Amino acid sequence: MSLETHPSTHPPLPPTTEDDRVSWLRLLRSRRVGVATFYRLLAEHGTALAALPEVAKAAGMDDYTTCPEGVVLAEMRAARMAGALLICVTDPLYPDALRDIPDPPPILWAMGDLGALARPKVAMVGARNASSLGTRMARALAADLSKAGYVVVSGLARGVDTAAHAATVEGGTIAVMAGGVDVLYPAENAKLAGDILRCGVRLSEMPMGTVPQARHFPRRNRIISGLAGAVVVVEAAAKSGSLITARNALDQGRDVLAVPGHPFDARAAGCNMLIRDGARLVRCAADVIEALPAPAQAAAAPSLLDQIPPAPPERRTLGETADLHSRILNRLGPSPLAEDQLIRDLDAPARSVAPALIDLELDGRIRRQAGGLLSLAE
Repeated sequence: MSLETHPSTHPPLPPTTEDDRVSWLRLLRSRRVGVATFYRLLAEHGTALAALPEVAKAAGMDDYTTCPEGVVLAEMRAARMAGALLICVTDPLYPDALRDIPDPPPILWAMGDLGALARPKVAMVGARNASSLGTRMARALAADLSKAGYVVVSGLARGVDTAAHAATVEGGTIAVMAGGVDVLYPAENAKLAGDILRCGVRLSEMPMGTVPQARHFPRRNRIISGLAGAVVVVEAAAKSGSLITARNALDQGRDVLAVPGHPFDARAAGCNMLIRDGARLVRCAADVIEALPAPAQAAAAPSLLDQIPPAPPERRTLGETADLHSRILNRLGPSPLAEDQLIRDLDAPARSVAPALIDLELDGRIRRQAGGLLSLAE
């Protein structure tokens, strides 16, 4: 049984004292408390930590205990020793773009030059086993974007991530980590992780000292896309973590761009699929910059809190997304149907249907065939 529910639409009150921050951490580190429950408890109970055992009892857990204070104090000591700063979702330093996504991390641990968090950002993701051509493309794109004033966001993984970070160490880069901000993974990127701190940031929502596990990476990916104005996919297989990041980006109202690859290279299959389904094709940094607001406009904003884009792209609630998915599946059958005919039948904007089709295709629920035809998966 889980404590999770839909999050409250009311923002939490900011933690004004060190004790408040300890309480926030204890609540978030307590068993079965995720992001949605965290926000709901703060909105409904204020002193949410004290209310948690009763909430758990009502959910059928009689022996529930909250995270001990000593555990959180030890985490905060480890952070001080590592030079990490705790940033709460209500703090001015918290990136506005990330605060705007449906499930923003309540707290972040950050190390490095925190000024990079306020600059315009582009995410770059791709294959860990990237080809020589893929890594060269990632380096060139990242370097040119950095020269144009953008901070490149990636995940400090092997392959494309490493190339993107290495090319932007001097201009500023943000590494979003799946484990603790103090845990350097993979080990061969330890020097790069240290170099990033000179002009960039290492960022994580995970507790200090956490060794990354497979289940942590999808959570990490939503932060990568949430920080950026657009996500560029350089190389990605048809089923990969990079496509999860692309799907997160679409759900968050971000632009998705992709570098095309050879049809015979499996590492390019995901990028080619994204382009086929409407992602902007990337040949050089100019193609990316064309899709983004100019960095000078963002830098001219009077404060961090005023940098929210004036007209964010359309976003759907979970209920609206589920309803659209259901309508699509009801319209499709084993016989192929043209995508444009499906859009007309649904009487819905193409910009809303296209991301939903990508979701369903990645989930294996629909198949896309030659000529823009769609059918239910067998």
